[in-house]
Amino acid sequence: MKRIATWLGLLVVTVAFGYPFWWLVSASLKDRAHVFDNALLPDPFSPGNYAEVWRAVPLLTWIGNSVAVGVAAAVAATLASALVAFGFALFRFPGRNLLFGLVLATMMLPGAVTMVPVYLEWHALGLATTQIPLWAQNLFGSAFYVFLLRQFFLALPREVFDAAKVDGANAWRLFTGMALPLARPGLVVVFVFELKAAWTDLIKPLIYLREPDLYTLPRGLQAVLDRFGKGGEEQWELVLAASAIATAPVVLLFLVAQRHFVRGAVTQHVER
Repeated sequence: MKRIATWLGLLVVTVAFGYPFWWLVSASLKDRAHVFDNALLPDPFSPGNYAEVWRAVPLLTWIGNSVAVGVAAAVAATLASALVAFGFALFRFPGRNLLFGLVLATMMLPGAVTMVPVYLEWHALGLATTQIPLWAQNLFGSAFYVFLLRQFFLALPREVFDAAKVDGANAWRLFTGMALPLARPGLVVVFVFELKAAWTDLIKPLIYLREPDLYTLPRGLQAVLDRFGKGGEEQWELVLAASAIATAPVVLLFLVAQRHFVRGAVTQHVER
């Protein structure tokens, strides 16, 4: 009976989370008159919406920009955060706990607080209208990712690192040759988290990007909404088709990386 209740609960949660995506795909395959009829299956079936929106706007360019920015942001955040986390996990130095607490305290600052001064810095460098501000800030790491990866590094046996030091390994060798391979599940989780965050980010592209050729997908979807949505031509089927195209890569990414999410969650659970 308990197992049945568990499966029923999981089914309800699955339907609750899966229905919006199903509705999005279904509505994107309807004609203009039936977009909002809430039918689960499109009738009439209009797959031409995808071809039409693909011709109307440079989706391929926006996808390429999002991939480039997302990968750069994810790599920068993962490596920078891992380096800082490794330092806090392995080394003992005066004020370590205080400094780590200050790093975590930065999570209390809303992004809006630093938005203007950060923009002014990029403007002074002459890069305020490029894609560089969308990912280069991650070169300084992320407090949340530092905390997450520090937990993975702390779970590694310290004796292994001590033995490597005796054999002459320096700190960089310990980090690249031992810590990173052993903490791979955590690194994958951080990489996917940041890639998803960069893929769906709209605020920074709205601030920094001016030329349509530099738009990422979220910024491009805003342009699609302005043109085909409310206040435009009201071709909502095209807006939804573009939204489905933008959502599909994130879903595929999660399906590919889900085993690493599970492994990372299990590791954290065992640590507790």
